[in-house]
Amino acid sequence: MSEAGLREPDFKTPAAVRQACREGRWDKPTAGLAPGYAQANLVVLPREDAFDFLRFCQRNPKPTPLLEVLDPGDPQPRLVAPGADLRTDLPRYRVYRRGELVEERTDIRDLWHDGLVAFLIGCSFTFEQALLSAGVPVRHLECGCNVPMYRTNIPTVPAGKFHGPLVVTMRPIPGHLVAKAVLVTARVPAVHGAPVHIGDPEAIGIRDLQKPDWGDPVPVRPGEVPVFWACGVTPQAVAMESRPDLMITHAPGHMFVTDLRDQDLLQM
Repeated sequence: MSEAGLREPDFKTPAAVRQACREGRWDKPTAGLAPGYAQANLVVLPREDAFDFLRFCQRNPKPTPLLEVLDPGDPQPRLVAPGADLRTDLPRYRVYRRGELVEERTDIRDLWHDGLVAFLIGCSFTFEQALLSAGVPVRHLECGCNVPMYRTNIPTVPAGKFHGPLVVTMRPIPGHLVAKAVLVTARVPAVHGAPVHIGDPEAIGIRDLQKPDWGDPVPVRPGEVPVFWACGVTPQAVAMESRPDLMITHAPGHMFVTDLRDQDLLQM
């Protein structure tokens, strides 16, 4: 089945996205799928590392805003998507062992055990519909590709063994709409909130916007400003620095689609 066939009309609901992932019919990025519903980053760690990572998230709420922390061994996110299964319901997963990316796969059932703790972290894909509704373009949706993501020179606040650089997403915004983009996204701190940097990429350690560390490059057109938001791929950069024995994550851009409505996360 083609990507277009899956998007229309099957992927209007989170359950349809998750079912297609579970059945192996969708293994691509989730930007633009199930519009109106919040998406989430995934981090899975052994129980012995979970408390340190929970403290890391609390100390770094911009890149790691928590939506749900599951009980050890439980793969069902009962608060944000009852009945879903975090072992199967994402398009793609990454497995890190001692800081090294060892494999990417579409199912982690055979890796799952009772000592694993799953974290769901807000994703900036969630606020993209609000940007579009406000008349702010979203370039990677226009291009039909993944959002570009970059490792920065901004350090996160350490907690226990976890430390490393902040990762950001970038969206080119027409100069006259930058203030509107800031105001729209500031209302949703649960999915990274307002930008962390606007303008010169080199000021945060990014040498070439056309060479993202994750995702796909997108054009920045005359009159546009690169705007950077904290990104839930930050834990993957942290894994490479901190080298936990095991960390399982989503593949960048391949998110878990929750049953939470976007408006439920808005701050009035």
